[in-house]
Amino acid sequence: MKQANPKPETVAKPRDTKTSPSAYELLKTMCAIHAPSGNEVAMKEFLLSYIKKEKKNWKHKPTVYEGKELQDCIVLSFGKPRTAIFAHMDSIGYTVRYGKQLVKIGGPVMQEGMLLVGEDSKGKAEVKLKVVTDKKTGYNKAEYVFKRELETGTELTYKPDWREDKNFVQCCYMDNRLGVYNALKVAETLKDGIIVFSCWEEHGGGSVSYLQRYIQETYGVSQALISDITWVTEGVKHGNGVAISMRDSLIPRRSYVNKIISIAKKYAIPHQLEVEGSGGSDAKELQMAEYPWDWCFIGAPEEFVHSPDEKVHKKDIESMIELYKALMKEL
Repeated sequence: MKQANPKPETVAKPRDTKTSPSAYELLKTMCAIHAPSGNEVAMKEFLLSYIKKEKKNWKHKPTVYEGKELQDCIVLSFGKPRTAIFAHMDSIGYTVRYGKQLVKIGGPVMQEGMLLVGEDSKGKAEVKLKVVTDKKTGYNKAEYVFKRELETGTELTYKPDWREDKNFVQCCYMDNRLGVYNALKVAETLKDGIIVFSCWEEHGGGSVSYLQRYIQETYGVSQALISDITWVTEGVKHGNGVAISMRDSLIPRRSYVNKIISIAKKYAIPHQLEVEGSGGSDAKELQMAEYPWDWCFIGAPEEFVHSPDEKVHKKDIESMIELYKALMKEL
């Protein structure tokens, strides 16, 4: 997810009416997996199990790389790759400090009464977020309300509450389980390419630095698509198609972005052009990598960023998948 939020502390009220999920069961399942930055193991294990089970149904079979050398990241290689898709597995959340204090993981919305879940050696916990004002600094800080003190280092994430209607899906952690979902849907028909599931993006990154070197030296690939989620803003709206980011806090090489825009037009895929002056993603490590890489952030826009109520239009999800499939053929 872009690491700056133009509308902080915003949460959906009232909540959307729940309906039965349809084609998005996989996304719903992934949104409920506990995988804050630094502890992506559960998401890694889910993906490895899913890939092992489903790859027999994919048009082309990938080589799966995972293990000590990649820490908790996963790399899938298909055919003769030319382009890599990066999708981060981790989410925002909180770490229990001492007493009832909480320390942010990434940039979560901090609002009184939010439900957080986690587990320590004494069992599972569902707690309420409490916002208190530091008397010395005047700044707000986070604590939790629970019947006992949680063990130091316990991680807490938003309690999942899946909502779906005709046009929208809504839950915590669309960022970036939707980016992962997109990559898995592309994998179903991908002939040539690399898919990377990375770690730590929400809290400063770190994994892409060694992943890009491994990919470059092994396959000679040096161009990427960032499968992540962006913001609904005054210029990027729900339902108007996937957003192609022309810049955020970093600026990708314009000739590469222009090529992507031309492919979107060629295939008549609904899309929007995004220009921001802040925010970042896994792309920042590619921009500053040892090897020269081209990259472009392409993702569906969401409302209520970094809250339990992240909301995305289904048309934008569909166009995101469609564009990624086209780009992996054409680039």
